[in-house]
Amino acid sequence: MKRHAFSLISLLSLLLVTGSAIAQSSNLRANVPFNFTAGEKTLPAGMYDIGSVSSDPKILLLQARDGTSSMMVGSNAAEANKGADKTKLVFNRYRDQYFLAEIWVEGATRGRQLPKTSREKELAKELAQDLTNRRVEIVASLY
Repeated sequence: MKRHAFSLISLLSLLLVTGSAIAQSSNLRANVPFNFTAGEKTLPAGMYDIGSVSSDPKILLLQARDGTSSMMVGSNAAEANKGADKTKLVFNRYRDQYFLAEIWVEGATRGRQLPKTSREKELAKELAQDLTNRRVEIVASLY
């Protein structure tokens, strides 16, 4: 019985270590050439590191490489039928305002999606007929 319990504890420990290594390996780096909104905060254009906080993939940490901006934002799981064609950040654009919407890693069928804020919903409704609204992708890299 003790041997069985020890084996189970060892297996769980291994899974936890593996899980945290996977979470750490999905950190991204991207150069965003425009100001953008994530959650309720607008961030300046620049090079950003993006990763999950600790072992919780729901909370994302966005940090400007130059140290000027940093924030945490909640996210939801996103799923696609086929793997992402590239590692990327996806933004919803409404005229000159960009909202971080999704984060994908090349080959993965699971990504992260940021909930739309009340401001983004308001703009989407207001500008529904505006043909310049679109999704914008920024290529990112793993680090």
